[in-house]
Amino acid sequence: QVQLVESGGGLVHAGGSLRLSCVASGSRFSISDMAWYRKAPGKQREWVAFITHGGSTNYADSVKGRFAISRDNAKNTVYLHMNSLKPEDTAVYLCNVPGAFASWGQGTQVTVSS
Repeated sequence: QVQLVESGGGLVHAGGSLRLSCVASGSRFSISDMAWYRKAPGKQREWVAFITHGGSTNYADSVKGRFAISRDNAKNTVYLHMNSLKPEDTAVYLCNVPGAFASWGQGTQVTVSS
């Protein structure tokens, strides 16, 4: 019964930046891989960034070089630093444990205006 709470979204102009946070309940956070996903209206949910329990990262090609995922195990929190935002990044952003999904949180809305 891991609970996930995302925050940090907002409305920004193209080229702007945001930092998203995801707080996960439970005592196993430090040994869990984590990922960020996004869901735009009318489109399938897509994976955007991944971080292992040890801190290794990987990114979807669409965000590589612009986004950075990190974690703070002491705070049970994973972050997504988003730079050079584009209108195509507009979506609800969600976090979860890849492969062993907990219930999805509410997500946090990111809207990028042109």
